[in-house]
Amino acid sequence: MIYEVQVQGYFSVNCYFAIDEGTKHGFLIDPGAQGEALVRVIRERGWTIEKILLTHGHFDHTGGIEAIRRELEIPVYIHRNGERYLTDPRLNLSRFCGPDIIVCNVNWLRDGSAIALRENDAYSLQVLHTPGHTPDSVTFYCPAEQAAFVGDTIFKGGPGTDQYPGGNRVQLMQSIRNRILRLPGDTVLYSGHSEPTRVQEESFLYD
Repeated sequence: MIYEVQVQGYFSVNCYFAIDEGTKHGFLIDPGAQGEALVRVIRERGWTIEKILLTHGHFDHTGGIEAIRRELEIPVYIHRNGERYLTDPRLNLSRFCGPDIIVCNVNWLRDGSAIALRENDAYSLQVLHTPGHTPDSVTFYCPAEQAAFVGDTIFKGGPGTDQYPGGNRVQLMQSIRNRILRLPGDTVLYSGHSEPTRVQEESFLYD
């Protein structure tokens, strides 16, 4: 099951729960703000969140982490290239939008690795390194849900932005064409700032 929660910080951002309905264990992806509200959702629904997963290190995707970790001991994972974003408020853009946001004590993701639930190892996410928006951007592909969590790499109707520090237009388009749009056509793409879409609906834009 995919459960979307739109949270509001300086920006509105979509964060997602990927939950195995049989065990009620799952993952939380990009808790960008309102960590206390996300904790309430977890408790009200009786979920066990095994990992917090970050598509990249911009503050609007990480701002709720510390509030969640004050209540729940959940490990955080990001691509290795994200370390400097998490620890530098200028790079993660929080310095320009409000209080500095710094996230420490995280774990590293590797391209091509699979992240499986302890309670059901058939429920897993594949890590695809998809740089371009940022050097650490990844996509989490979940075959069980026919879903991919793409962060800010691709939106409904167009590519993500490459205008922030570390952005690279050539890499962005390569990541979209060679990785995201190579997923099965019926894969639903869940982004940080747009409605869901499908691979087959976006492919024609990149011919």
